[in-house]
Amino acid sequence: MKNPTETKSETAKPEASGTKKANGKLKIAAMGDLHIKEHGGNSYKELFSEISQAADILVLTGDLTDLGKPKEAEMLAADLRSCSIPVVGVLGNHDYECGHVDEVTAIIKDAGMHLLEGQAVEINGVGFAGVKGFAGGFGRHMLGSFGEPAIKAMVAESVEETMRLENALRQVRSERAMVVLHYAPIVETVEGEPKEIYCFLGSSRLAETIDRFPVSAVVHGHAHRGKYAGKTPGGAPVYNVASHVEKPTGKPYALIEL
Repeated sequence: MKNPTETKSETAKPEASGTKKANGKLKIAAMGDLHIKEHGGNSYKELFSEISQAADILVLTGDLTDLGKPKEAEMLAADLRSCSIPVVGVLGNHDYECGHVDEVTAIIKDAGMHLLEGQAVEINGVGFAGVKGFAGGFGRHMLGSFGEPAIKAMVAESVEETMRLENALRQVRSERAMVVLHYAPIVETVEGEPKEIYCFLGSSRLAETIDRFPVSAVVHGHAHRGKYAGKTPGGAPVYNVASHVEKPTGKPYALIEL
């Protein structure tokens, strides 16, 4: 994997990986919700090695760790050494659980992963813009900034994440762009989860921002029992790539060509 830089936008080249660039397109493997546990004994080394042969770039959509422990991040970093292609990703809500997000972030970045927190990175002609995203609900059921300060703070966090995504998308200069999220931007890809928790699984604010830019594809995780594919109101393809969701590959990861 390539080492990340400190700039907000960069160009990197994936390692040689056979003949995967059919018709000039890049194959992107995407998956989320690894939930690496400190004592779980679950290793992704073999899977990352397999992905390196199947794709040009690996995208991880958050909940990389189960409780946000530095030890869990170190285990992920060790597994990522078996990956010979560039890795791009975002954090998820589980990665914040223990209050060590700064340490977790540093460990993951030191492993060579392009961790996006409101930035963009370009790799072989594809721009990746990413944020964690946040909750808030969808469509006419989206939570509004009204009432108690706690509700207003929740909405403010959702708006802030949306603004960070907009700033990231403004950095993209390539014709092909992928948005990387943890929370869902549309309701279609969370269907299958209990309706009572939809508002905690994502926000339509993210889709509203996405539809203001020429986005080729969107990937997210978080909704373990959701559906694989949907579209934003503007027509951008959206894929729920949580490892638990059934995908056309039959694998824990999706393969998307851009």
